Amino acid sequence: MEITLDLIKELRNKTGAGINDCKKALVETDGDISKAIDVLRKKGAAMAVKRADKITNEGAVKLKISDDKKTGALIEVNCETDFVSKGDEFQNFAESIAAAALSINSDNVEEILASKSGDGLSIKDKIDEIMGKVGERTELKRAKIVNAPEGFVSGYIHFGSKLGSLVGFKGTYDEKADTLGKNVAMQVVAMNPIAVNRDEIGKEVIEKEKEIYLSQAKNENKPDNIAQTIVNDEVERYFQDNCLLEQEYINESGKSIKDIISDFNKANGNTVEIVSMVRFQLGEENK
Repeated sequence: MEITLDLIKELRNKTGAGINDCKKALVETDGDISKAIDVLRKKGAAMAVKRADKITNEGAVKLKISDDKKTGALIEVNCETDFVSKGDEFQNFAESIAAAALSINSDNVEEILASKSGDGLSIKDKIDEIMGKVGERTELKRAKIVNAPEGFVSGYIHFGSKLGSLVGFKGTYDEKADTLGKNVAMQVVAMNPIAVNRDEIGKEVIEKEKEIYLSQAKNENKPDNIAQTIVNDEVERYFQDNCLLEQEYINESGKSIKDIISDFNKANGNTVEIVSMVRFQLGEENK
């Protein structure tokens, strides 16, 4: 029986196995789909069939930054157990996916999965391969590209690869700027800001916060003028907690990130400013 591309695709869709594995299984079984599925299962290449209902709560967050520092890719790859995620093979595999995302400059999961690795196989094929090796469902959950054409990108992955961030800067890149960038990226991981500055926080978010603070003040029977003062103070505190530039720097008490950037620029004759950021925490909902 002729092993057509449509037949290979049908087997691939049923099993999640790699194209080469599907073709070999079909050749071995003379094009019999059901027998080919059994062959793949015996070889461990059809893990998607057996693991489709498994929950992937473990995994790794990895990043890759281009040599010119203008672009960075941050990805999250999931598996089922901490045991597998801690293995060198899985960690290296996750890093290769970050490199693939960077190489095509895309954070579209489907585009990354379809991209080719060095040996000619797609990332999807590579995922199928590692599922066969480790015996666990594995998936690329999300990716994000940060571009800084007028500056540079810095990143930080926390120990254990459970948390990671990328920060885009405008300004001149050098060794000192690199250190500053990594420290700010560490701040993003540690303090989880939701925006770089106030302008990036939607008005509806602030209005909701004001409503909550006002209700709390009224529940305490505060006079209207005092209640409004409390609301204003709480909103300021909200900005300080959630805007990266206004957060207190984790490495120097009493100074904000905005202060640190300003001090750096004065000391080094630079014009560095933060223009973008992204933070991934393993297992959180897609943002």
